[in-house]
Amino acid sequence: MRVSRCFLPVLKESPSDAQIVSHKLMLRAGLVRQTAAGIYAWLPLGFRVLKKIEQIVREEQDRAGAIEMLMPTLQPAELWRTSGRYDAYGPEMLRIRDRHDREMLYGPTNEEMLTAIFRDDVKSYRDLPRTLYHIQWKFRDEVRPRFGVMRGREFLMKDAYSFDLDEGGARLSYYTQLLAYLRTFQRMGIQAVPMKAASGPIGGDLSHEFIVLAPTGESEVFYDSAFEQIDWNRADLDYSDEAGLHGLFEQVSSTYAATDETHDQALWAKVPDERRRTGRGIEVGHIFNFGQLYSEKMGLKVSGSDGSMVTPHMGSYGVGVSRLVGAIIEASHDDNGIVWPEAVAPWRVGLVTMRADDEPTLVAADRLYADLTAAGVETLYDDRDERGGVKLGSMDLIGLPWQVILGPRGIACGTVELKNRRTGEREELSLDSAFARLAA
Repeated sequence: MRVSRCFLPVLKESPSDAQIVSHKLMLRAGLVRQTAAGIYAWLPLGFRVLKKIEQIVREEQDRAGAIEMLMPTLQPAELWRTSGRYDAYGPEMLRIRDRHDREMLYGPTNEEMLTAIFRDDVKSYRDLPRTLYHIQWKFRDEVRPRFGVMRGREFLMKDAYSFDLDEGGARLSYYTQLLAYLRTFQRMGIQAVPMKAASGPIGGDLSHEFIVLAPTGESEVFYDSAFEQIDWNRADLDYSDEAGLHGLFEQVSSTYAATDETHDQALWAKVPDERRRTGRGIEVGHIFNFGQLYSEKMGLKVSGSDGSMVTPHMGSYGVGVSRLVGAIIEASHDDNGIVWPEAVAPWRVGLVTMRADDEPTLVAADRLYADLTAAGVETLYDDRDERGGVKLGSMDLIGLPWQVILGPRGIACGTVELKNRRTGEREELSLDSAFARLAA
């Protein structure tokens, strides 16, 4: 993409109403623009990041055996009355009446709808287990939307729901999603620690929040640094290995991690001093087993292998897709702007010409841009007739992993400068060497 042809409205200063780093940088770098309180339009750069995150989430759900579908944003109120949540949910639910005076709502979540769909179409134990998911916009009418996409009213979410015949099967579905989540966040290049969450009146040990570590996080966190050394994509972990999934859960459960809400001082004291880590974190995902709560309320039953009627066990698994954009920025930035992990960066390479009026530089830049594009390397080419310092400042703000800087002096010597955005390291390479490095 050429900057001269892109819609990329970069701001020099942070808007006065932006309070946290991610909100400031998302506005300054042109990722989003607010259209109403807590509601944002995703501009081209932000939309590219959003789609990258969404695709990683989708791929890991598919690998874990979940099946994608799509449910509507509007739901009939009657579904929520069946579960008893319509009145209990509170003012965060946006309630609507259509032209026929039917009560509707803009969905904040989808337990009722999917349980009803499953209830009407699945009758036998042979159709279980199943995990269904979708990636859809939700709405919760926050009384004080703030912090940009971190606490907006409209947000993009992946929510999955598992259906199993018994508690043992439900636990296995939970362990499967646990692994999928750990792999999802690792692929995004962020440290997300699974922390035991309060299970509420249902109780049990099957509730975890996934917390991205960031200084501006909403929760205080305590965890064993052993989590930082674990490779969740290692070959001995497999979704089809039941014993391995049980072992994964034991490993997670026995390695201390908690927010201030569930922190246990006695267990924390058992963690060696050199492995204790504290700080703040942002919740980006939550998995939860709620047993037969919704299946009972919604009248979901299937015939068992002995002919008796069985009420399935269910679980719910959510990832804040749009929230992750803000969380990643909170965890990965510096004084100059965003520092994107490569897996979610809107483009991998930023190509900058220091002099737009120097013909040899333009020829070299055009050639490198064409070669990188042909090789499938996502490249943002700043070809504007603008000062070099302005272009470099914009590239640092946008935060692409690599910058290739071309100027008359270097081109005369047959070299370009390659800069690593995260480390700041720079090196001079020939055009061919720079291409080979980036296309590898």
